Amino acid sequence: MGSTAFATGSGTARNPGAEGAMHGLHLTAGNWMLMLHGYVWGAYTDQRGPRGSREAFVTSMAMVEASRDWRGAKLTLRSMLSLDALMGARGYPNLFATGETADGATPLIDRQHPHDLFMELSARVDVPLGRGVTGFVYGGPVAEPALGPSAFMHRASAQFLPLAPITHHWFDSTHISFGVITAGVSSDRWQFEGSAFRGREPDQHRWDIEMPRLDSWSVRATWNPSRYWSAQVSYGRLKSPEALEPGVDEARTTASVQYARGGFSALAGFSSKNRLPGRALTAWIGEANWNLGVHHALFGRVENVANDELFPDPASPLHDRPFRVTRGEAGYAYRLKLVGSLDAAVGGSGFVIAKPRALDAAYGRAPAGWTGFIKLSIGS
Repeated sequence: MGSTAFATGSGTARNPGAEGAMHGLHLTAGNWMLMLHGYVWGAYTDQRGPRGSREAFVTSMAMVEASRDWRGAKLTLRSMLSLDALMGARGYPNLFATGETADGATPLIDRQHPHDLFMELSARVDVPLGRGVTGFVYGGPVAEPALGPSAFMHRASAQFLPLAPITHHWFDSTHISFGVITAGVSSDRWQFEGSAFRGREPDQHRWDIEMPRLDSWSVRATWNPSRYWSAQVSYGRLKSPEALEPGVDEARTTASVQYARGGFSALAGFSSKNRLPGRALTAWIGEANWNLGVHHALFGRVENVANDELFPDPASPLHDRPFRVTRGEAGYAYRLKLVGSLDAAVGGSGFVIAKPRALDAAYGRAPAGWTGFIKLSIGS
């Protein structure tokens, strides 16, 4: 691990420095430093209740980062790809998750949408300004604006949690945005940045690059008081993020704190998304991962969210009503090294959900579920 106060997260986000550099296979090619990172995650989930289902699915991600000194500055190129779309347009079961569509007309309810083939195609230039301060410009046709914490698949606190957070569309859903330009200044302890980006979330066509736009904006401040902590607060105005609500914009505010030390990583966060016009809906998240020695890991996540998208049919008496639900998930993973930088983890998790009684008919009295998985990764 390095001695800097921060470690690179997704986009321009920062994680605690004690998490170390992004894990993967590091190589050199002439003046270029290369980093290869990725995973293939096979899982089977059994989620109970009238809206639950049993299903096997595979998620994946491959990332290549190349950096070099360039005319006194540092140039970094990054590409990130996923074959999630192979699982089908409806993604995988995830009770109480909402966001995006399967076909451009049907909202995804109790499902986690697949990620696009192109998750990131970006470039970043860092220029020293003196006295330990650096200015930077980042962006690309597919990139991540300065809004929220590092995306969940790039947080050590979530490295073995097999299901996406049901608060994903409150905290880090902008991690795939088609069109981003970010500018900022930073030191080892702090970073201030602002972004212009496309607010509309990805559509149902997962294999293409959508038309970039710069119709939305965000600002973020990050503080790393020591290498064990990272805190951020951010605000964004998103232009028409949901395809099925083209006349509704969103004001999103997030705040989060991350901690990492001695194999333990944790995150706590709060978010509020205010529809314009419409109501404000809030969410909380806490997650942690504890690597116990070389082979064993314990992990968990607790989320609390107010969601009014669970009943999209206008004829339903529960349509457009916000319901606050809490989901708690905990699990275990056995970790082992295979060959070179290739690692594996075998494990599982279970979750329970607390909800209002008004949802009994749709979800049952005590919705719950479990997920088993095998994860292969380049540097875990």
